[in-house]
Amino acid sequence: MRIAYRYTRSAAESEDIMQDAFLALMDKRTFSSEEHIKRWLIRVVINKSKNYLKSAARKTLPLDETAVSFSPQEREVISELDKLGPTDRNIIYLHYYERYSLKEIGKILRLTQNAVYIRVTRARKKLKNLMEEGERE
Repeated sequence: MRIAYRYTRSAAESEDIMQDAFLALMDKRTFSSEEHIKRWLIRVVINKSKNYLKSAARKTLPLDETAVSFSPQEREVISELDKLGPTDRNIIYLHYYERYSLKEIGKILRLTQNAVYIRVTRARKKLKNLMEEGERE
């Protein structure tokens, strides 16, 4: 649900996306392991979240008006994360908030482990620069 929320900024929309993802899971019954199910669900949630953002029904709510709770420090970092591009944002979020390894992120986002490592390194630098700029203001 947190992944869907990162895209939609709406607890209600995140719940709808999760429900759709689990309904799709019920239709698909061939998985080799629990890790396979998990990777598949994350991919479905990301795709459904992107579809939601493309839809005409999209409505954005500020972070303060939602039911998903983050600490004040996490909110600060998340607001800076929003300034990164979608791929950088996803990789940082999956690595630091969802605690996935670079190899697992590569499988989820269909990238090589090396590409994920390079993108994490670049995204960290960008995020650090954004946060330093915010402190100076």
